[in-house]
Amino acid sequence: MPEDPASPSFSAQRILIAGITGSGKTTLARRLAERRGLPHIELDALFHGPGWTPRASFLADVRAFAATDRWVTEWQYSGKGTDPILASRADLAVWLDYPYAIARARLLRRTVSRSLLRTEMWNGNREKPLWAMLRGGPEENILRWQTETRDKWRDRMPAVRAEYPALPVLRMGHPRETERWLQALPRIY
Repeated sequence: MPEDPASPSFSAQRILIAGITGSGKTTLARRLAERRGLPHIELDALFHGPGWTPRASFLADVRAFAATDRWVTEWQYSGKGTDPILASRADLAVWLDYPYAIARARLLRRTVSRSLLRTEMWNGNREKPLWAMLRGGPEENILRWQTETRDKWRDRMPAVRAEYPALPVLRMGHPRETERWLQALPRIY
């Protein structure tokens, strides 16, 4: 019988964090990596080259780290070919299925902060100025992207579960639930 992914003793070593934009995937991945002594590989850093251009080595880089025994990463870039690479190797998927208002507030806070502080994110890239974020379609406007993809995981999860039946999916419906689960996990250094 497979281990219960909600159990503090669950021993997953390759973990995907799923959720809509702004749900807190990267934050949870970092915290989980620190708590469990796992390497955190941030997919945005592998995908975005200078000037927000996609890096040609993206999928090769994903294949390289996915082949290792221990990692935690965000479940993103499905349309770019990451699903068969990551989902087939993961021992656990944590799905942040939070109310939309929570993800929206988190995305607004993060985006405004990064824009005002001109925070460098990946490979020299910075968040657009606030006025620029209110223009353009979903590919250029992260707020519109979130709105258009808000139901992505709810729509996709049945197919994901059918395609990867051996992958346990731990659904978290609220940040408090996620925090209780994370705090119950023993620290591994």
